[in-house]
Amino acid sequence: MTELVLTEKNNHILTVRINRLDRKNALTHDMYTALGDAIEQAQNDSDIRCLLYTGSEDCFTAGNDLGDFAAGLPGDFEDTPVGRFLFLLATTNKPIVAAVNGPAVGIGTTMLLHCDLVFAGNNTHFQMPFANLGLCPEGGSSLLLPSWLGRVRAAELLMLGDAFTADDALRMGLINRACKPAQTETAALEACTRLAAQPPAAIRATRELLNRATAEELKTTMLAEGKLFAERLKSPENAEAITAFTEKRKPDFSNFS
Repeated sequence: MTELVLTEKNNHILTVRINRLDRKNALTHDMYTALGDAIEQAQNDSDIRCLLYTGSEDCFTAGNDLGDFAAGLPGDFEDTPVGRFLFLLATTNKPIVAAVNGPAVGIGTTMLLHCDLVFAGNNTHFQMPFANLGLCPEGGSSLLLPSWLGRVRAAELLMLGDAFTADDALRMGLINRACKPAQTETAALEACTRLAAQPPAAIRATRELLNRATAEELKTTMLAEGKLFAERLKSPENAEAITAFTEKRKPDFSNFS
């Protein structure tokens, strides 16, 4: 387990903490491997009844590490570290809670669609700027968001890629509660404690039933998104977006067709 992802097991709860604050918790391939390993650890340990994903009071994650992903994805999407993590997140029968503060960008937002309970600080800004970067949606967001929010609201979030607040997310039904940043993790941990005290087999069955209706379609969608995302990472549009970011200028897509 990389030191950039810390795990702690206590009272039937496995806390998984993203710990790369100097880079706004930007996720590398190795970090995705660690995040996925935590789910497998929970799945294989009957003493773990709940997972808690969190960062710090100031930052959840700024999304993918641009340098680490510049070379594209290594292999078929489902076998890559990020693909493995997302599929484990979507298919595990252990309940997942998230405590989110500060930036929750890209996968920092889409991974929450697979959590059962989400608590966000009022300093959180969610954003899915995939199109802005010449990319496409991932994590099943192109399926789940339209079904939850409606087609036009999902298109607004995924095509325009604007940031939105914890209060916005609460109104849209994407989180359970907006908190003061210092209280976010405490609120999430209280929820984990309550989940861990519930009959474990009943909770696992409930999560499986909640996911059952979309399980097959979600798998198909995530594979299609992953394939296209890998292609988009090599696209001229993504190259222009990354170059503009490093040069601290606005990208120019006027010559693309």
